[in-house]
Amino acid sequence: MKKISICTLFVLITANALAQKKLIDRYLSNKTDSSRRPSFMPVPIFRYSQEIGVEFGAGLLYSTYLDRKDLSNRSSNFSGVVSASTKGQYNVTLKSDIWTKKNTHHYISEVRFKRMPFNFYGIGNETDAANEDRLVQGFVKVVLEAEKRFWPAMYTGFSAGFENYHFTDKEVGGIFTTDPSIIHKIGGSVFYAGVSQTYDTRNSNNYTTKGMMAKVSYQYAPDFWGKENFTGSLIKANVRSFWSLSPKFVIGVNGLFHSIQGKNVPFYLLPQMGNDEMMRGYYTGRYRDRNLLAAQAELRYRYNNRFGAAVFGGAGQVFENGGLGIKNFKPSYGAGGRYFFDPEKGLSVRVDYGIGEKRANEKRQKGFYISLAEAF
Repeated sequence: MKKISICTLFVLITANALAQKKLIDRYLSNKTDSSRRPSFMPVPIFRYSQEIGVEFGAGLLYSTYLDRKDLSNRSSNFSGVVSASTKGQYNVTLKSDIWTKKNTHHYISEVRFKRMPFNFYGIGNETDAANEDRLVQGFVKVVLEAEKRFWPAMYTGFSAGFENYHFTDKEVGGIFTTDPSIIHKIGGSVFYAGVSQTYDTRNSNNYTTKGMMAKVSYQYAPDFWGKENFTGSLIKANVRSFWSLSPKFVIGVNGLFHSIQGKNVPFYLLPQMGNDEMMRGYYTGRYRDRNLLAAQAELRYRYNNRFGAAVFGGAGQVFENGGLGIKNFKPSYGAGGRYFFDPEKGLSVRVDYGIGEKRANEKRQKGFYISLAEAF
């Protein structure tokens, strides 16, 4: 009996040690899996941003190659997230980013349901912190996009989307109530469809070390709902370029321009400056207007297959039509760390600290972020 007990104990200890080694290899080993096998990973959601506070929940990430033999085939990623935050946000999101064989077709989809309290400061590039007004936003979003490569590195696409918003003012009497320029205060719906053109030579869609991506899209929102609903155009341009300085150092630059034109433009569709990807350090929506122009550069250091770091800097502004001014650009700079939970595909968790401008009689704007994937 003692021999059986000792053998059983030995088996349990060995199994536990092997399980721990497998866990360590999966999350901390510097080795990469060159087999290009699919990876399915439950991801505990723990993120932070100044807009939502600490976000926690559960997510699933499935990543695969639709052609494992073709080393140029980009990874297709599917994700789902259910989360809540300490500032009252509730979020359900489903996303897919699919690259077919030979990267001939590219499909993107997003379905999101969200309830999010947030601070509203008014419209323009010089809003004051003293005007902070607390709102609660209910939000539904569905976006579908398809692109096809017709020439080398050139993709032509079609997209369609639907968004619905509902707002509750938690502090009646603030700027949200008193500013007559704010349209659609209770919310509304918008449907849009359009075309895009993309030039893409990146060597990876997750962690790019060389190549560039330039994309221009135009979408039109017709008058489906009548009355004072928005009718007009949404224009977006995004350019990203990357250069390898050495096996461990990469520099990337990113510029974007967003514009909304038409009649009855609701405040919630206006381009907003500041998030965990562009103009880090600014509260999302602190500045919003008809146009957004911003650019940034990021120096990335890959210590090994698992860990890395980055420093970044940029500038941006929002402006009314005809109101672009060099002196109105606001700074953004900071640094962060990277952990690659799937080194072969370049999938990472990103921790960044961003710093923005110091306005008179206000604290310097800044933000701390924990996010999935690179900023651009």
